[in-house]
Amino acid sequence: MAKKIVPKTDDDTATAPKKTRRTRAAVDAKATPADSLLAKFPNLMQAASDAEARLAVKAEEATDSQLALPFWPEQFRALPNEIFRSALFNARNKRQPRIRMKSHEIYVIGTAKITYTGEELRQDDETVWLQLIQLAKSQPAGNPIQFTALSFLKAIQWPTNTPSYERLRDCLTRMQATSLQVISERLGDDSGKGISMIPEFEWKNPTTNKPMRYYTVRIARPLVRLFGGKGHFTRVEWAQRLDLPAGLATWLHGYLASHAKPHPIKLETIREGAALTSVRLAHVRELVEKALDELKRVKFLKSWAIMGPDKDLVVVERASSTSPELEFAE
Repeated sequence: MAKKIVPKTDDDTATAPKKTRRTRAAVDAKATPADSLLAKFPNLMQAASDAEARLAVKAEEATDSQLALPFWPEQFRALPNEIFRSALFNARNKRQPRIRMKSHEIYVIGTAKITYTGEELRQDDETVWLQLIQLAKSQPAGNPIQFTALSFLKAIQWPTNTPSYERLRDCLTRMQATSLQVISERLGDDSGKGISMIPEFEWKNPTTNKPMRYYTVRIARPLVRLFGGKGHFTRVEWAQRLDLPAGLATWLHGYLASHAKPHPIKLETIREGAALTSVRLAHVRELVEKALDELKRVKFLKSWAIMGPDKDLVVVERASSTSPELEFAE
């Protein structure tokens, strides 16, 4: 009897899938619930990262908001030692055109380094900067400062005329368009951070295009850290500075004030520190002699002499020992 053949169904003829061994790598790569969640919401990780960054910024701002400049009496103005001992605010002849600098290394007398980008700064800019710091020290770091141009000109004893108003605005605009880096071991993590000296300056009404009654200036918060603590900044007697001709005399005033007992200093070092363009040492000597006479006239110096076989070593004696930074030194 013939055997009946029953046709197989598709299910019967389909080849069963082969069993594969799961490797350890495959087990390890098994998605966790968190991975699955992130896979469903790919932007979640980025959002969490952004939130963490915002919290870090707020924490830093909260810390910065507690920063304030050190205290000093009204009759003084102050800057970090590295600034007074450098050519950042140079003493070149005002008739020489200013140059633009890009990542330019500024000469510093000492171990610090300063890099600057912007238009060349001179002693008139330093006078404006000293007064801005004075106005800023009465409030938390980074808060806007408001003042009338007239009151500011009177404070720095510039004539209250149109050229002086323009000169003041030029100084403020110059320091706004800057990038300043101070590299010093004492600054720790803040060493070498690039900052704008004046992040904000407003003087003109954007609607009417006319000067506003009050100028608004904001000084960068990180600049406060440059003042540091004890022994890292120098006060100068404001009345003395204002009585000096702007230039080499005011530069030497700041530099020598940063030492209770100034060391003898070479004429060549003064030339580099003040960024003078004079090539002949004899001319530098003449300029220094005139500046030292002015410092003696305002009673900052008791005596001075230029000594050595080549008459190139400046030796001075201060009239008083009220060296600003040493009052705070331990």
